[in-house]
Amino acid sequence: MPVDTNAPPLLETWLPGVTLWKRGKVRDVYDLGDRLLVVATDRLSAFDVVLPTGIPGKGILLTQMSLVWFELLKDVVPHHVVSADVALYPAELRGFRDQLEGRSMLVTKTDVLPVECVVRGYITGSGWKDYQRTGAVCGITLAAGLRESDRLQPAIFTPATKAETGHDENISYDEMVSTVGLERAAEARRVSLELYERARAHAEARGIILADTKFEFGVRDGRLIWIDEALTPDSSRFWPRDAYAPGRSQPSFDKQFVRDYLETLDWDKKPPGPELPPEVVARTVEKYVEAFERLRGEAR
Repeated sequence: MPVDTNAPPLLETWLPGVTLWKRGKVRDVYDLGDRLLVVATDRLSAFDVVLPTGIPGKGILLTQMSLVWFELLKDVVPHHVVSADVALYPAELRGFRDQLEGRSMLVTKTDVLPVECVVRGYITGSGWKDYQRTGAVCGITLAAGLRESDRLQPAIFTPATKAETGHDENISYDEMVSTVGLERAAEARRVSLELYERARAHAEARGIILADTKFEFGVRDGRLIWIDEALTPDSSRFWPRDAYAPGRSQPSFDKQFVRDYLETLDWDKKPPGPELPPEVVARTVEKYVEAFERLRGEAR
């Protein structure tokens, strides 16, 4: 669907009569009994702080991108989406079409695994800092002599705790096993790596490098279910393939652009976050739109 990036950003939904379950960093989630309504607002978080400035159309772009990936990779693992068509939602929701159209999903409830499943296909970000210090990333020893942004082959699985507020913390695979059990941990790791490799190949064919990403899973009726968002700029690092050059940080299609701006400020990375200037907002919108259009398009 077309995205009006000139419309005022939607920072918070208001659905009178519908039970609000929680407001996350980006998503407002409503409890519908055996299902949830997940609404992606235009809020933006960086360094685990929700910023006061929204990104117009961001929630629609995130939702539409997730829907593309869920459909493309549904043969790897089932996902939680029931419908993203407001016309098919329960009657009590249809009156809120102006808040829900394009940016919401009706999803199945699951028992959520309390672990984020992170896959890294390139050495960058906190992984690069770990490697410089220890020669390892999240306890996984890597070859000597790697450069910043070098490709990792094979990709590595580095789980983390889930934090509603504050920072997620990297944990070892053994710690994940102790939390969710050996069988479930092994399945989540296998599925995460397969999703990543499939997505990496799809993105590269369209001129985008998928550097790393995180997946979330739940369990319903004993089956692993892919939940939350899918391979968006909020949960992944996307780089333009034609500008890739290891040995430095990379230009990106994700919110790294915002992080880089915030790093130039005298801000302690604690709430409240600073306002973003209009030029940073506009550039961020451009990057999200370009990433979405490339990823849903034909191979190049």
